[in-house]
Parts: sequence; structure tokens; C-alpha cells
Amino acid sequence: MSKQHPEEQSFKDEVLGALNNSRSSQEPSNGDSEDQTIQTQQEIGSTMNKENRNNHSRTNETQSTARRRSTISEKTASPEGSANRRKMQRKKEDRIVNRIVLIVVLALLLIGGVLGFSVYRYVTSSLQPLDTSNKETVSVEIPSGSSNKAIGEILEDDDIIKSGMIFNYYTKFNNLTGFQAGNYQFSPSMTLDEISAMLQSGEGSVTSDAKVTIPEGYDVDQIGDALAEATNISKDDFLALMESDAFFEKMNTAYPDLLGSAADAEGVRYRLEGYLFPATYDYYTGNTLEEVVTQMVDKSNAVMSKYYDQIAQKEMTVQEVLTLASLVEKEGSKEDDRKNIAQVFFNRLAIDMPLQSDISILYALGEHKELVTYEDTAVDSPYNLYTNTGYGPGPFNNPSEQAIQAVLAPTANDYYYFVADIQTQEVYFAQTYDQHMQLVEEHVNNTSN
Repeated sequence: MSKQHPEEQSFKDEVLGALNNSRSSQEPSNGDSEDQTIQTQQEIGSTMNKENRNNHSRTNETQSTARRRSTISEKTASPEGSANRRKMQRKKEDRIVNRIVLIVVLALLLIGGVLGFSVYRYVTSSLQPLDTSNKETVSVEIPSGSSNKAIGEILEDDDIIKSGMIFNYYTKFNNLTGFQAGNYQFSPSMTLDEISAMLQSGEGSVTSDAKVTIPEGYDVDQIGDALAEATNISKDDFLALMESDAFFEKMNTAYPDLLGSAADAEGVRYRLEGYLFPATYDYYTGNTLEEVVTQMVDKSNAVMSKYYDQIAQKEMTVQEVLTLASLVEKEGSKEDDRKNIAQVFFNRLAIDMPLQSDISILYALGEHKELVTYEDTAVDSPYNLYTNTGYGPGPFNNPSEQAIQAVLAPTANDYYYFVADIQTQEVYFAQTYDQHMQLVEEHVNNTSN
């Protein structure tokens, strides 16, 4: 059975009520009453049909609205809707990230600007005189062979300029070279241009009282003789300083990269052997012995500093390099020969074979002579490289830069022996002992040669 809608039932009741009232107020004839009743019923049915259609139309509209809402909800819950939400979320996150990046970049630019300005002010002030109002002159000694960097450090230490580093870069940038050693009178009111001009011309420098020349390959004992001959420094005082542990520690503190491995060596005769670079030095009467020796060590450091990285790459120490260089210095005179001799030593070291250099025997004996005897090779000393393998305690003399370069860049070969003709200075190399002895017979024992 179909159920009527509440509104539909209410309307029907109202019509029936009106009909009853009409019947009670009028008393029509039977025929008319029946017709009127039929007509009334038809009108009621028509009205009810219209109301039903209206209700059905409203129901359809309600259902249609519900379906549209359901469709919108389904679209919102679809993958496309989720993708749109994620896209909007990413855009929001990107905006946040962009803001953070912008803030970081601005902060870095600010810090960089502050640092750049600070560096600019430091460089600018360093290029100016240290004190324009201070005209008082200071005696400054520039040792022979001093590099621009060393000169800058001396000027800074003596309170003539603000920065030795800036002085070094300034001279390099302006290609200022040819600075002359001497005793100068500088004042803090001088500009870098004025100081550089004086150093180039030598104007105002005091002529040295003596020049001390240390030849390449001289050992400590020979250097002592050279000092005693050219200055008022006694050899005994010099040798005593060479044996002073306190002075060596002072030098090691000042030049740790140069002397660090020398400090670790055992059984050495003089710890500074090999570190007194051969050159010509200016000597002034007022110089102390320590000042004279410090010049030599400083010069050695200036030369060796160019090779510290290369020495580390070869996994060697400065002590080892200078030890081999001191042997190469005496065993050969030509650059090509020295490079081959250096490789012979490396070949022997690789198989733990004694270096068997006569230079080591002469140092162990403390003598300087041309020929080494078989008895000499038996001398009891850690410096005897005929009986001891390896490098020995340390350098046997103070080698030249060329000998140092030969050790750091030897010529590759497979030789284990060499012999030099004393008269011609030619060096002959051999792979085997038999070949070596044949060369010795031809170029050393054969007096007709």
C-alpha cells in the first residue's frame, strides 16, 4: 500500500471539510447533488494530482541537489584534488625556502662586506707610513741574500713598517727586486716607496767591515776557518756555538720546518751541519757570533722553504735530503752527474745496500785528502757508510742548491756503482760490481790515463 505524503493528507482533509460544510448549508436536489458531488470529486482529484506533481518535482530537485553535492565531494576526494592540494602545499613550502635562502644570502653578503672592508682598511693602512710624526731613524741590518719576505719581516720587527706580509706583496706586485744588503737608517715616517728605493740603490747603507764567503761543500770545521780569517771571530768560539744545545734549540724554535728533523737525529757531530748555507755574507764589527750564524741558518731556510712540499711528497725529511745532497755535492761536479749519482744512492737504499761513499769516510776521520784507503773504510764511526746502511746521522757538509735539486729530482737509472776520474772529473756508472771494477781499473788504477 502506498503511503500519502503528510502535506498531501492535510490538503485532502481541508477539501473534504469544505465539502461537508457546503452540504450542510445547502440542500440541493438529488440529481444536482450527485452531479455536483462527481464534479467536486473530479476537482479534488485534479487538485491532488497537481499537488502530487509539485511534490514530486520538489523531491526531484532535492535529490538533484544532493547528487550535485555528492559529485562535488567526490571530485574533491579524487586523486586530482589530492594532487592540487599537494601542489599548493609545495608552493607554500617553496616560498618559505626561498625566504630562508634570501635571508642567508643577505647575511653572507653582509659578513663578506664587513670582512672585505676590514681587509681593505688593513691593506690601505699598511701601505701608509707607520708613524708620519716619528722622524727618528733606526739602524736596520739587511743580511746578504735576504728575500723580500725576510726583509719585510725585519722591517716589521724593527717597527719601521706595519706589515711585513704587505711589504712582500707590494714589492712583488710592483716587481721591485735587486735589494742590497747593508746597514740602513730607516724611520717609521718613511713610505714603502722610499724604503724600497733605498734598498735598491743601497743609498744610506753602511759598508760592511768584511765579507765572509762560505764555499759550497764546506763543513763546519772549514767554516770556522773562514770566519776566523775574515773577521775577529775565533774558530774555537764558533765550534763551541756549534756544540751548544741551547743555541740549537733557539734556532729550532725560530725555524721548526728546517730543523725539526735535525732535532730528532742521533749521533750527530754538529746539529747545524748542513744548515749553514754556502754564500757570501756581510760582516759588521758590531755583529755578534750568534747574529752571524743566524744569517746562515736564515739563508738556508729561505732556500729550503721552496722545497718543503716536495720533500714531504717524497716522504723524506729535510735531514735526509741534506745528507744525500752533501754526498752528491762532493761526488760529482756536473749537474747531470749529480742527478745520476743521487739515483744510485736511492737504488742502494732501496735494497738496504751501504752507500759506500768516500765522503762519509773522510768526515768520519775528520780529514781532507784525495784518496781513501781500505783501512780508512774500517773506521769506527756512525758516519762510516761503508759499514753502516742508511743515511747515517746527518749531513757531511753544507751543500749547494744544485745538489739539493739533484736529490729531489734525480735521473732514473738502474746503476748501483759509479767511479770518478780524478784528473778529468768524468763519472762512470755501472750496474754490476764486475763492470765497476773494470771501470776502476781503466780510469783510476791505470796511471797512463
